Amino acid sequence: MFRKILIANRGEIALRVICACKELGIRTVAVYSEADSAALHVRFADEAICIGPPRIAESYLNIASIISAAEITDAEAIHPGYGFLSENPRFAEVCESSKLTFIGPSPDVIRLMGDKDQARAKMAELGLPALPGSGVLRSEEEAEEEARRIGYPVIVKAAAGGGGRGMRIIRSPKEIPFILRTAQAEAEAAFGSPAVYFEKYLSSPRHIEFQVMGDSNGKLVHLGERECTIQRRHQKLVEESPSTQIDDETRERVGAQVVEVLTKIGYTNAGTVEFLMDEDRELYFLEMNTRIQVEHPVTEMVTGFDLVKQQIRIAAGERLPAEWERVRLTGHAIECRICAEDPETFIPCAGTITGLNVPGGPGVRVDRAIYTECVVPPYYDSLVAKLICHGCDRSEAIHRMRRALEMFILEGISTLIPLHERIMHDPDFRAGRFNTGFLDRYAPAGLKAEVPAASAASR
Repeated sequence: MFRKILIANRGEIALRVICACKELGIRTVAVYSEADSAALHVRFADEAICIGPPRIAESYLNIASIISAAEITDAEAIHPGYGFLSENPRFAEVCESSKLTFIGPSPDVIRLMGDKDQARAKMAELGLPALPGSGVLRSEEEAEEEARRIGYPVIVKAAAGGGGRGMRIIRSPKEIPFILRTAQAEAEAAFGSPAVYFEKYLSSPRHIEFQVMGDSNGKLVHLGERECTIQRRHQKLVEESPSTQIDDETRERVGAQVVEVLTKIGYTNAGTVEFLMDEDRELYFLEMNTRIQVEHPVTEMVTGFDLVKQQIRIAAGERLPAEWERVRLTGHAIECRICAEDPETFIPCAGTITGLNVPGGPGVRVDRAIYTECVVPPYYDSLVAKLICHGCDRSEAIHRMRRALEMFILEGISTLIPLHERIMHDPDFRAGRFNTGFLDRYAPAGLKAEVPAASAASR
């Protein structure tokens, strides 16, 4: 086992990795920008190194600074968390050449899955169904030809990344010139590559993903699915496991397909295979994320397994435990992403947290790195906490989430807590009747379901 791990990330995921390391008896090194000097991951790590100014290009994306921090502190491995450099094959290669273990899959696999167009073609070749699509688009003329072949509407996607950036819907030929240029510019700004491609657009899909974990001895398993359909601007907002749309037979059939395909490409460590589900409940490959996911806690809650500790054990050469091959999903778990954003407009809201009460009680977990009087900086992702609730069934999980949201007080900045309360009280959500356009139906005023007066007054 490693003696010391550097965490190349910030916020709640950095703190989550520190917790796992402490339980494994591993010393930790935090890296931080000047804006994060008072952050909790800096406080609770055994050592901390400042790697640059607030801008991510000069700090959390600065490979040279991170590798130098690992070498100075004699770290043996690097955990990238999610986002930042977690799916950067060059970073994984630099770690290897610097004799540092990258806690994740191989650079070749990251590169294969990181090119969304290439990944879609490879998964289809190996047997996973995929939506009709194009290759990387080279010109407006080619885009028009491909859109006609696929059939309108189509969606433009960035080949080098995801998270909703660079995604636009095209419903007619006249929209192609402007939308194509806009998507390419967004992709270039977000991922350093303007490459985009078309995919057939499903108007009312659900978003289902399968969690996998593989060791370096050829053993790979799936840990069931997560429902990630409640989204805003193609970014996940509420996740749950299991999905109400997946029965035991489908779970085992699709899970076995995923395991077979990923075994063929030699996948190791944690990963997630994402699908879109159409109205006939057919699943189509969307993309693969070669890292731990933001929403991994819901899988931990229904399986009882610690995914982050297992990532570290696999990177250290250990085999998957036998019990991971006999996974059972127990109860139901829901996660609400608490973001520092206006709940009506989704505009990010930086500032100082002046008051904080974190909910607790049976079945409630809060992953966070915020505290009273801490500053939420404007430079990074708006996620400040994740509220996860587990119950014996979905109804109990929803009721627990409702009371936990009522007891979650976060003052000084705007957050999405009021929106999450509306979602949990919405009759369509409670009945499982929703798709990825769920929030769009109520824009711009938010969801129409009323929040109880006592809850609303507490905000």
